[in-house]
Amino acid sequence: MNAPATTELPVVVIGAGPAGLAAAAHLLDQGIEPLVLEAGQKAGAAVREWAHVRLFSTWDEVVDPAAEKLLAPTGWTRPDPATYPSGGDWAEQYLQPLADVLGDRVRLGVTVTGVSRTGRDRIVDADREQQPFVVHFTRADGGEERVFARSVIDASGTWATPSPAGGSGLPALGERTAADRIAYRVPDLKDPAVRARYEGKRTAVIGSGASAFTALAYLADLAKSKDGAGTKGVWILRRGISGSTFGGGEADQLPARGALGLAAKAAVDEGHADAVTGFRTETIECDTDGRLVLVGEDGRRLDPVDEVIVLTGFRPDLSFLDELRLGLDERLQAPVELAPLIDPNQHSCGTVYPHGHRELSHPEPGVYLVGMKSYGRAPTFLAMTGYEQVRSVAAAIAGDFDSADRVELTLPETGVCGGAGLFDTPDAQEADGGGCCAPAPQLVQLGAPVTVGAVAGEAPAGGCCGS
Repeated sequence: MNAPATTELPVVVIGAGPAGLAAAAHLLDQGIEPLVLEAGQKAGAAVREWAHVRLFSTWDEVVDPAAEKLLAPTGWTRPDPATYPSGGDWAEQYLQPLADVLGDRVRLGVTVTGVSRTGRDRIVDADREQQPFVVHFTRADGGEERVFARSVIDASGTWATPSPAGGSGLPALGERTAADRIAYRVPDLKDPAVRARYEGKRTAVIGSGASAFTALAYLADLAKSKDGAGTKGVWILRRGISGSTFGGGEADQLPARGALGLAAKAAVDEGHADAVTGFRTETIECDTDGRLVLVGEDGRRLDPVDEVIVLTGFRPDLSFLDELRLGLDERLQAPVELAPLIDPNQHSCGTVYPHGHRELSHPEPGVYLVGMKSYGRAPTFLAMTGYEQVRSVAAAIAGDFDSADRVELTLPETGVCGGAGLFDTPDAQEADGGGCCAPAPQLVQLGAPVTVGAVAGEAPAGGCCGS
């Protein structure tokens, strides 16, 4: 079957999350038909997996203007713009209604397996740019299909590919073996089965972003509950602790994000968690009692824990884009023009320069990675950044380069950038050195200023978002 002329084809959007659905809304605003392909059975499938976590952005900051315009004729009204939605609120009150308005333009339960140029693998130059894209996908029943596209916007995010516990970027030795006691998401402690998993247990939390803050705060709340006696967190940081470790605090322009960092600090100060600094996990062993022992690259061994929560960030799945000519930064796996603007060693969310289709372009014209996926391994992403990205990209696909190049966005200054945010409370505004030659792990009680000062120089500038 021959592909139709490129101008007759839809733009395929991969992923029906916040950025993907916003992209569809902006494409329609430009008079272009989108086709959204979503692996989950509902819109916002990834967001629904952290439904229990409250965002550190208000409703005013997580609703896309073009999407709101599309929703308006249905009688939809934005929830109180000053309140903070949970992931579940965001999915049910915004993403699902938006998907409903898009109707048959959103296909659920289909997994994209490959994207290429029709009749051209990545080697072939001849007439390459004149060929439409071809997108292969599988249905939930195992059947295979393909669809042709004038352009492809990959908004599939990074949720499905969390980074491992291993400090080298690879799974720690034994990590796969211990998979039944390792989680890579913030636990929902309102779920009785999940709560029982951590209740009265000693749990290691690996990571230093907002998700790790949330997990620590959740465990502290559990420890303070009537059934939570014995619950203890062991916070594993690959770097030291400095004044910026807990984010912007009261000075953060996203107040809920600042409160989140302060809640994590309180968990340590109040003794509900110990902080172990400068520890990069190399091996996860099982002791004679069946508990897990984390061993560092320097030989240090921590006291056994019952559970491990790994919150070391996410990384993009690029496997199904292998036949496209992408230009990606060798470190962040983000578009080469965007990478220097989002480098977490230099930037927080608030210092990311406004960017659009030019920074998101690749050697393969017509393909764009947007949303969280565009940031590769950088954790400094905010929803409003993604909305501005897709507005610019949709305008560029439509040929409206005046609009596409007019990228204007003011982001809040930040302390903490990565992950979703504030734990849900009404007032939302011990380890042992067993190695014979290695230094003992450093336990930090953050209420003691002299201790904080002793490690202040170990965290690099801007390192608050990394882990």
